Amino acid sequence: MIPERYSRQIRYAHIGEKGQEMLLASTVVIVGMGALGCVSANELVRAGVGHVRFIDRDLVELSNLQRQVLYTEADAAESLPKVFAAADHLRAVNSDVEIEPEFGDLNSGNIDALFRGADLIVDATDNLETRYLINEYCVEHSVPWVYGGAVGSEGMTAAFVPGGPCFCCFSGHPNASRQGSGRTCSSAGVLNTLTATVASLQVTEALKILTGSASVRKDLLYMELWDNDFYPIPLEKNPDCPVCVHHRYTYLGTASGTQAISVCGKNAYQILPSARRSPDFQALAERLSGLGEVKVKAYYLEFDSPSASFRLFKDGRAIINNADTEGRAKSVYSEYIGGL
Repeated sequence: MIPERYSRQIRYAHIGEKGQEMLLASTVVIVGMGALGCVSANELVRAGVGHVRFIDRDLVELSNLQRQVLYTEADAAESLPKVFAAADHLRAVNSDVEIEPEFGDLNSGNIDALFRGADLIVDATDNLETRYLINEYCVEHSVPWVYGGAVGSEGMTAAFVPGGPCFCCFSGHPNASRQGSGRTCSSAGVLNTLTATVASLQVTEALKILTGSASVRKDLLYMELWDNDFYPIPLEKNPDCPVCVHHRYTYLGTASGTQAISVCGKNAYQILPSARRSPDFQALAERLSGLGEVKVKAYYLEFDSPSASFRLFKDGRAIINNADTEGRAKSVYSEYIGGL
């Protein structure tokens, strides 16, 4: 029997009991648990999607609370991983849903494991490289996904389904993603009403796809919320698309060696060493104690000195702060942590 909690949703003609049963049997993966991910997770869990997996590498910070609706001041004070804080709050909302937090970075080396069993992917990321990776995986495995982006008062969202145009058809060759526009939430700010709007539109498309609706959008919806502008941008399949036509992948299955990824809106890089192993926090803390301030937390080790500052996580990845180049970030990792 379908729980009473979904009664108002079942009474909506386009979902009904059959649609609700389809939602309860579905698995959705949300990549990124920032502003878009929080709203998406909240709505999907409350809607009764049976299995929701969260993927995120970040910790809750005070600056998140303006728009990331699942977190509290206590979460920020403890620097909790976003996925664990979100899972705890949403398990108290709907205990019928299987919520699976994955604390770490999505990359080509782990995407098969992290996307296992997914019926749909929700993109709530903050960088194009990850979106291109998601797009390539979804094309290769015929999995639908819903794109969303928000900065300032401008937002976009689109649904990409198997057989239709892909993200690369719209945005161009994956190599172009390395250029970037430079506008981020950290530099340009963002309205919390915008992130809530974009994410709710993403979830609406997700619910349509999961319930087999024929009403899925076939265009990209652009909005400028402050000036009240909403207009669609046609999405057309590129007959020469390197991804969905020629199946030439730039990101999928190409990880090798140490990876350095610029952290959106910060003078920092994330370093993923080629040899993944769990660091010995206590031994490292003893070695670094004479070089700067060291704090060992439940999920990470934090080091700060005039010459280097970083957070090292249990999977071996690190966020290197105050690094203006990839080379500088890798040098700090090698010198202070080792093992590249």
